[in-house]
Amino acid sequence: MLTKGISAEDLAEHCGVDPKTAERWVTSGRAPYRRHRLKVAALLREDEGYLWPDGLPDGQRKDAADAEVLKVYPHRSYVPPDLWLQLFGRAEREIGVLVHAGVFLAENPRWLQLLRMKAASGVRARILLGDPDSAEVARRGEEEEIGEGVAFKVREVMKLYRPLYGVEGIEFRLHRSTLHNSLYRADDEWLINTQVYGVSAPYTPVLHLRKVAGAQLASTYAQSFEKVWTDAYPIERTL
Repeated sequence: MLTKGISAEDLAEHCGVDPKTAERWVTSGRAPYRRHRLKVAALLREDEGYLWPDGLPDGQRKDAADAEVLKVYPHRSYVPPDLWLQLFGRAEREIGVLVHAGVFLAENPRWLQLLRMKAASGVRARILLGDPDSAEVARRGEEEEIGEGVAFKVREVMKLYRPLYGVEGIEFRLHRSTLHNSLYRADDEWLINTQVYGVSAPYTPVLHLRKVAGAQLASTYAQSFEKVWTDAYPIERTL
């Protein structure tokens, strides 16, 4: 609330309750009725489960998590090719990509055009690539038995993205995290390309998720993305 400049009075007005009631939500830890929790979560643009971790019974949380899974693909190559751009094309607030290289995406000129168009319309785009000089990228190359191949891919992708460096609304950073999953986000919708030891990304499963109020599956990946983003550094330093 402090970060977004929202007061208890603002909450009360938004939810149609007495200001003293909203004040108790903030100061005494009293949980609002669920209809009010959903309104507050929408106003703050936070997940209901993050604001009130104990707000739903375990059974309801599990049902909500199940509802977040739209489809599971056994391999990335099984994902319909147009789905990637359709996903990002639906974004109205935010686009996020967390990969080591993501060559298949960066090589698509329509993707670069879409990024530029979305940024011009006010969508924030954040792209995280693996630091090609990091031990983590080197280890991934060893696991896939391609040696310097992953680092080479990252450097090639960095070149492909060069026309977008400095474009307002598009941010690039390099990370040195141990990448357990490649994440592709468009607002509340996600494609999660799982990482499997010794298996290249095109041959590993992909989860298609859409965030549901009260569930925590998509929110877990969102927290992971934010953690990596915070610890990463601007790609421009390396150019």
